[in-house]
Amino acid sequence: MTTVIEPIGQEQQQRVIAQTREYLTRAAEILQREFTDIRVCFDLKGRAAGMYCIREDRRWIRYNPYIFAKYFDDNLQQTVPHEVAHYVIEQVYGHQTVRPHGREWQALMLSLGAEPERTCHYDLQGVPLRQQHYHGYACACSSYQLTRRRHNRIVRDGVRYYCRQCKQALQQQ
Repeated sequence: MTTVIEPIGQEQQQRVIAQTREYLTRAAEILQREFTDIRVCFDLKGRAAGMYCIREDRRWIRYNPYIFAKYFDDNLQQTVPHEVAHYVIEQVYGHQTVRPHGREWQALMLSLGAEPERTCHYDLQGVPLRQQHYHGYACACSSYQLTRRRHNRIVRDGVRYYCRQCKQALQQQ
């Protein structure tokens, strides 16, 4: 029987917020530039430990309270600077001029004393994971299960996905 991990509580959330601000201060010192404080949320679920979000003129960082509960110290040392570096690099260069994990981001991560890794490799047993929903699609030579996100992009935005083998557009089954 798998034990379900409980999310971090208020005290640990405050430590994560303080660590986020500390890395932001360090980045400001390194780059000789001021950065406005960023909102921090603990509402992320799934396999990601953290996520930097941009919507119009709003910016915030989301952390996964379950993964933080299971790997708290590691996340303070890796995930927090990872997301802060995304924010800082976006503020310096803009979000469309540099790659998300490009050399600018990697250099800042190293300056912050963190490894410039793109993803964490945690055992997520006991961590509640989002269930992905799939939709059946096919081409002339094969069938595919597309995620809800891709399906919605097809329906809402008219996006087309193509088979790599036969080059035919995928059609919903």
